Amino acid sequence: MESLIQTITVYALPVIFGITLHEAAHGYVARMFGDPTAWQAGRVSLNPVRHVDLVGTIIVPLVLLFSTKILGGAGLLFGWAKPVPVDWSRLRRPKRDMLWVALAGPGSNLVMAILWAIGLRVLAETNGASADDFWVQMAIAGIQVNLVLMALNLVPLPPLDGGRIVYSLLPNRMAEQYSRIEPYGLVILIILMLTGILWIVLQPLLAFGQLIINWFL
Repeated sequence: MESLIQTITVYALPVIFGITLHEAAHGYVARMFGDPTAWQAGRVSLNPVRHVDLVGTIIVPLVLLFSTKILGGAGLLFGWAKPVPVDWSRLRRPKRDMLWVALAGPGSNLVMAILWAIGLRVLAETNGASADDFWVQMAIAGIQVNLVLMALNLVPLPPLDGGRIVYSLLPNRMAEQYSRIEPYGLVILIILMLTGILWIVLQPLLAFGQLIINWFL
């Protein structure tokens, strides 16, 4: 139990900020491209309370941590916040601008992973902190959590950000056909996760993110 509590304290800030700032980034970029819906709803905020979803931000990550640390599972640590409201029709060029709004979430996770990596390097160079140091463990968790969130959301499956990106890049007719997958997207994602195929899909994205992180370590 003590080990689980320690793990929760190490992962709490990286998970909460990784998930909630991801959503805030969507709202901020949507406002830049003409849709103030999230701004008007108070969702373009660095305050995690505005974004926390009881199930997705707290319960699911805790259950996955419990499975990994107590039951010996090799689960994928992820979660979600309350989706930021985006009215795609209010964007100045909806189909094109959707690309940038969708990229904002994974992009914010990459930036956060880089910031955690810089923090880890500062700790190593100034304090000579060991791998057992609490802040070192939190920095490592911050890198891992944000890389996974980035990679997971870039999976080209609607309603994930990767699906929005693919929709934006496809010709109109193909994009409309592709969007018909969305009602089944989460079911497909769960199947991919349970069968282990999701890890295969994520590996190139995680490797790309880690390559960038290595520049800062």
